[in-house]
Amino acid sequence: MSIASHGRILKDYFGIVPKQDQIVIALAGNPNVGKSTVFNALTGLKQHTGNWPGKTVDNAQGSFTHRNNSFLLVDLPGTYSLLAHTVEEEVARDFICFGHPDVTVVVLDATSLERNLNLALQIMEITAKVVVGVNLIDEAEKKKITIDFPGLEKELGVPVVPMAARLDIGLKELKEKIFLVASGKIKPKPLQISYSEEVENAVQSLLPYIEQLGISKLLNPRWVALRLLDGDEKFIAKITSHLKYQNYPTILREAEVAI
Repeated sequence: MSIASHGRILKDYFGIVPKQDQIVIALAGNPNVGKSTVFNALTGLKQHTGNWPGKTVDNAQGSFTHRNNSFLLVDLPGTYSLLAHTVEEEVARDFICFGHPDVTVVVLDATSLERNLNLALQIMEITAKVVVGVNLIDEAEKKKITIDFPGLEKELGVPVVPMAARLDIGLKELKEKIFLVASGKIKPKPLQISYSEEVENAVQSLLPYIEQLGISKLLNPRWVALRLLDGDEKFIAKITSHLKYQNYPTILREAEVAI
């Protein structure tokens, strides 16, 4: 995708207009994990809010600089999932898929790590350019919760930053990890979830048909295959509207026959 076409998608579909050479960062997380605190701590007064185009959902954007680079931080709606059962989930999913942020930061609550990891794993199925920020480590400490952060980073395959954003702990490290992933100096290799043998066989059957769409550089074919198995035709239709592919109905029918 060219820079010009990417810019049009960001503007037309998401109402986001980065400045020249500005690095676009998506900020995702469950509700009540301190995501807004992270957003405010990073962007300060350099932010503005509105609505996502065509939605009654808040759209907050802000900027910060690090290593002489400018970053545009887009605060996605708080959501527990990207399966698009709500408008918030739809907005978050569509921006990560079609807005092609340079990095997606997933904020987790250190006191509810297992529950929060569901969203992180879903995002890691879409994009490898992920940084996980484990927030509220001060609250976890009060509750005698101990987290093996190096072990978690190794298991997930993406950078993990322990943070207490309201205490300004970990924010410098978070900005550095964002920069390193955005610049390609760190190349995350996210954990790939393995499903049942039946699902994995179906995914393998679908991949050749998805390759015909020519979207491998834009969307993770495996993730698209999983959405086809979900029967999420509304999402597949968005490939047409966002990426201008017109042949998805034919390939979808062929894929349905294949499985």
